[in-house]
Formats: sequence, C-alpha cells, structure tokens
Amino acid sequence: MQSLVVSGYSQFSFQEAEEIESHSYLLPAVRDAIGSAGAHCRVVDLGCGNGDLLSALKQPDWQAHGVDLSVSGVAEGRRRHREINFHQQGFDDSLIADLGAGHFDVVISTEVIEHLYAPREICRVAFALLRPGGIFVVSTPYHGYLKNCALALTGKFDDHFTALKDCGHIKFWSYRTLAVLLGGAGFAGLKFRGAGRVPWLWKSMVVTATKPSGKT
Repeated sequence: MQSLVVSGYSQFSFQEAEEIESHSYLLPAVRDAIGSAGAHCRVVDLGCGNGDLLSALKQPDWQAHGVDLSVSGVAEGRRRHREINFHQQGFDDSLIADLGAGHFDVVISTEVIEHLYAPREICRVAFALLRPGGIFVVSTPYHGYLKNCALALTGKFDDHFTALKDCGHIKFWSYRTLAVLLGGAGFAGLKFRGAGRVPWLWKSMVVTATKPSGKT
C-alpha cells in the first residue's frame, strides 16, 4: 500500500514561532475526549505537524509518537519536543510495521482528514495501530445544516469553501459522514464533541471512536 496522497499537506510550513490557532479550542476538547488514559499510555498523533498539540496533551509517563509528511514540521518538532518520537512518513502499511500493530492505547489526528484524498486509509491505519479497546480521536472542521445556512446568509460561503487556497481543505465533513467513515473502518461507540464557537456553529468537531474488544 502506497503512502496517502494529500492536498499539499506535506508542503505545509511549520515555522519556529508559529502557533496553530485551532489548538486554543481543540486542546480542551481533545483532552476531554482522551479522558483518563492512565499511566504509561501509548499514544500516536497522525498528522502531528510540529508536535505542539501532542506535547501539550502528553503526560510525563506517556510514550508518545508523532507522524507527519511535512519535512519542516518534523524537523521543528524534533527541535522543540525531544520527549516525542517523530516519524517523517505517510500513513500506510510501512508505518504500521514500524510502530507495531495493536501497540497503541490512543491514536489522535486533528484537522488532517479534511486534507486527504483517501481518508479511509488513515482510519484503516489508526484501527491497525490500536489495541482492542483503544480509542481514535479525530477532529475536523464542523459542517452542519445551521452552520451552512449561516455561512450562506452572512455571505461567507464562498470564502469558507474557497478553491483558491493552497494546501486547503478538499473534504467537508458532517458528523453523519464522518460516522459512516469510522464505522466502515470497524470503529464503534462514537462520541461527538463540538469545539470553538457556540453550539451548532462550532468551528470543529471532535469525535472519539473505539476499536471493539476482540478485533485485530
């Protein structure tokens, strides 16, 4: 299986002083989604960028890995967060072989799936990396009926769905479509959280999905 092709995501630049704006509202929601992961938790962040979010989530006794295609992101992450094991590669079978199938308690992926041409692959890889009972925490910009209506009524529809932005979004997820994707990958027990802004106009959604016990 070849590495995923992404919409310019591997070329996204992560500069030394750059702070990802979405982290301010995603961090509490992702932390809540992970819950009490316990001591010695094994966690991997698929699409970790420069590792800032993973570093903020990580407890001292966790084993943390960050994976990203971005050369600048991984280089900056290795410089800033030496407590994280970084891997500059795609989300594919070679990653499963390198990190170990069924090895992780938690897989997270924030604001990445909307950039992927083949989003089923990241779900397949997450499922393979997790132990039975492990959780996949995925976030993506939220799209729902009321928010889409608000975008249209306020004249922001074209700007939000622009095709002119380099490295932009190519998938626009609702909870229903994301639930179908995760269920098709074998996940169960989905839980939804909104993040940023008022309810039903959320900036992003954070969905937690569980790998059923007994699944390999």
